Amino acid sequence: MTISKIRCVETSRISNCTASNAIKPTKEKAVTIAAKGIEMIFQSGTQRFVALKGIDLKIPKGTIQLLMGPSGSGKTTLLSILAGILTPSSGSVHLLDKEITRMSKRELSRFRRNHIGFIFQGFNLFPALTAAENVELALNIKGIRGKVARRQSVELLAQVGLAEKATQLPRNLSGGQKQRVAIARALAGDPELIMADEPTAALDSHTGQAVIELLCRLAKEGGSTVVIVTHDPRIKDFADRVAYLEDGVLDNSSIIP
Repeated sequence: MTISKIRCVETSRISNCTASNAIKPTKEKAVTIAAKGIEMIFQSGTQRFVALKGIDLKIPKGTIQLLMGPSGSGKTTLLSILAGILTPSSGSVHLLDKEITRMSKRELSRFRRNHIGFIFQGFNLFPALTAAENVELALNIKGIRGKVARRQSVELLAQVGLAEKATQLPRNLSGGQKQRVAIARALAGDPELIMADEPTAALDSHTGQAVIELLCRLAKEGGSTVVIVTHDPRIKDFADRVAYLEDGVLDNSSIIP
């Protein structure tokens, strides 16, 4: 079987995260994420499945990086490894110049808490907590508590246009509003890295595009590096780089369309 390789596509920097037709090479920047020789093998009894095969990937600071490809290509597995949720079978991952693949579980948990914000496909909001309380909880976990946390939670919701929904429970919010709360929660504590797994999958096309535009704009303003797993080709217009995966194989050739 012929294995299609990943193409890393460099697209133009997009001012204020607005799509543009102008294509320019990305300038050299400090590397925030560096994965080397990543392999992931899942074993169940006598069954052995190789999900990722020798992946090398470098992501510059402040980049909006997409991971795209068909279902089963290894996108979410790679994202989970880059975020320190899964440990690869072999290879190394450096985040912010620290090798997370050598960290203990306690060190890794602390690193994720202090440096990474997560956005999930299904929102993952606590149903019994208000929008503000969901964001405040994320701040509490990062060591920000009391009046400061309450003030910052409202400020973060204001950034995503939901200040008036701060006291609402998730059941009273639309899908787009829930995902904006999830973005506010991911931005809690100003993380250097944001990892998003299919953030538009549960949203209609118009709402999904608005949510991604908002995420990109806020990430750019804060200088965060964002990695997004998606099937949605419209998101490419808001990305700096796109990596296509198929059958867990990667080729880091850079192509300027």
